[in-house]
Amino acid sequence: MAFISRGFKGRRSSAADSSRLPPGQYLATGFPVLSAGPTPHTPLEKWSFTITGEVDQDRTWTWAEFQALPAEDITADIHCVTKWSKLGTRWTGVPVSALLEGVESAADYVTAFSDGGYTTNLPLEDLVDGKAWVAFRYDGQPLDPEHGGPARLLVPHLYLWKSAKWVRGLRLTLDDRPGFWESNGYNMYGDPWREQRYWGD
Repeated sequence: MAFISRGFKGRRSSAADSSRLPPGQYLATGFPVLSAGPTPHTPLEKWSFTITGEVDQDRTWTWAEFQALPAEDITADIHCVTKWSKLGTRWTGVPVSALLEGVESAADYVTAFSDGGYTTNLPLEDLVDGKAWVAFRYDGQPLDPEHGGPARLLVPHLYLWKSAKWVRGLRLTLDDRPGFWESNGYNMYGDPWREQRYWGD
C-alpha cells in the first residue's frame, strides 16, 4: 500500500490546551486526512463486522444488526503519530466491550482488520472497559469515508494509527502480531504520552 497524505496546518497550543497535548504534538486546524492506500467505499448492504480468531465461535453483524447495538456518545482528544492533535472530538460508536460480551477466549491480543488490507495490533486490555469503540458517527453525522466511514475503530488513548479506518473486524490472538505500520517500523504499542512512535521508542 502506498502512503497517501494531504497537507494540513497546525497552531501552537494555549496554556489551557498544553496539559492535554502529549509531548511533541501541536493542535491541528480542521481534521487532517492521512491514509495507507486509497479510500474504500463499501456499500452498507455488503458491510459486516466480525469477531474471529481464538474465540469459541465467530460473531458477525450486518450493518443493520450493528446499528441496533447499544451505542455511546464519546468526546475524546485524538493524537496522530505525525504530531498533530485534535481536542474534544465527538463520536458515536459501539463499545468494543459490548461486541466481546459472551465471547470465550484465552487471547491477550487483537489484530484489527479493515477494507483495503490494513491491519493494526493492540493488547486486548486496551479495547475493553470503556477504552475503545467502533465509531460510525462524527460530530453528529455519519462518518465520512475519508475519516474511516462507515465505521472505524476508536482507541483515543493511543496514537491514531491504532484507530483503524474502515474496520471490518477484530481477530483475537494468543501472541502480539505486528500490523501494517508496525511491520514498517512503527511502535508495537503507540502511547502518545511516552512518544512511542517507532521501534525502540
